[in-house]
Amino acid sequence: MAHKKGVGSSKNGRDSHSHRLGLKLWGGQICKAGNILVRQRGTVHNPGVNVGMGRDHTLYALIDGVVSFKKKAEGKSFVSVLPIDPQQN
Repeated sequence: MAHKKGVGSSKNGRDSHSHRLGLKLWGGQICKAGNILVRQRGTVHNPGVNVGMGRDHTLYALIDGVVSFKKKAEGKSFVSVLPIDPQQN
């Protein structure tokens, strides 16, 4: 005889949806103000110049420009948005 009740379906169904974390734009890519750069849990990447941080540690661009990633003190990663130089075109 079985030692478990045959109610498999009622014990399943607890799998959560993925949160789609990670980098959304890479270094060197052009972004617009308001674009999400990184979705993360905690500060894996820190906000640099012209980058804001949301309540859930999401980093977003404050101006139009080019995304830049830099490592600074203690190996911390900083994401910045550098303005596009109009004289380069």
